[in-house]
Amino acid sequence: MRDKLIALREKYQLLEEQMADPATVADMDRWKRVNKEYKNLQPIIEAFERFDKVDANLIDARQVLANESDPDLRTMAREEIQLMEPERERLEEALKVLLVPKDPEDEKDVIFEIRSGTGGDEAALFAGDLYRMYMRYFQLQGWQVEVLDESPGAVGGFAKVVLEITGENVYGKIKFESGTHRVQRIPDTETKGRVHTSAATVAVLPKLEPEDINIRKEDIRTDVFRASGAGGQHVNKTESGVRFTHLPTGVVAESTESRSQHKNRDIAMGRLVQQIQDMQIQQTASTLASQRRSLVGSGDRSEKIRTFNWPQNRVTDHRLEGDNKNYNLDKVIEGDLAPLIEALIIADNAAKLQGED
Repeated sequence: MRDKLIALREKYQLLEEQMADPATVADMDRWKRVNKEYKNLQPIIEAFERFDKVDANLIDARQVLANESDPDLRTMAREEIQLMEPERERLEEALKVLLVPKDPEDEKDVIFEIRSGTGGDEAALFAGDLYRMYMRYFQLQGWQVEVLDESPGAVGGFAKVVLEITGENVYGKIKFESGTHRVQRIPDTETKGRVHTSAATVAVLPKLEPEDINIRKEDIRTDVFRASGAGGQHVNKTESGVRFTHLPTGVVAESTESRSQHKNRDIAMGRLVQQIQDMQIQQTASTLASQRRSLVGSGDRSEKIRTFNWPQNRVTDHRLEGDNKNYNLDKVIEGDLAPLIEALIIADNAAKLQGED
């Protein structure tokens, strides 16, 4: 691992020199590429520097303990060793996690869907709660949000809401939100005080292009059509609906969510890519059976990934274990999702490391 880290540090220093090179500065596209690679390496190099410093101090302390006869110096060395050994171990584990190859899709923007599930009006209200929770989290991240489509519930909340999220490392942070979110609480309409269980589904679709999964453009048939439904005269005059057909597989995906044909192309392409990816995963499942199972499961929305328990003021993520699985509902519902998301990322990285052993 150390040889790899030294090589990465040399690359980091080279990138730093390139960023200051007038030829790179003059070429904005090149500068952006170099800067992006530099930023990706920065947390690894900073962790390596801390590890190197602790490691050097630990070596010095061990040499003092081995060679000095002065009891005071030996006592100090022994105390330093007791402090630094666990710190070195912690930094080494952190470096292993940082060296896990990043998912190339992590930096992509996303199409984010929330839909009410089982539970009628209460499910729609819960979908509204999730919408407000995520919007607060997105704002804290500094991401841009555009509402592409929304269908209000009969008594509030949403039957469906579709968002486009753009920013830094969007998919990497919220990809584990896909799945069924369950709520347990007493509805306002419940006269006997009974707790009801409802659900809403969340889907996180990375904004992918055909080249991302080796789909040839000539294999895709594109149809545009007039969207139906609400929208007044607009839908009668503008062909904003988009349908993609992948000819080799017969997979069809379409979108009428937005009034913008451009946005509908993004949504439909994301759905097409997702379906083809799912098909490819299913086709190769038998050969991958012994490998690590994804932290988010198969992606089937029927899987309950998280429960919001109002009576107990607790949010439980069923993919996590021990002390990491339960969170304060009051904080989470206000958009404080960072600790939960970080726990999911760490667990996923740990699972990847185990798969490499």
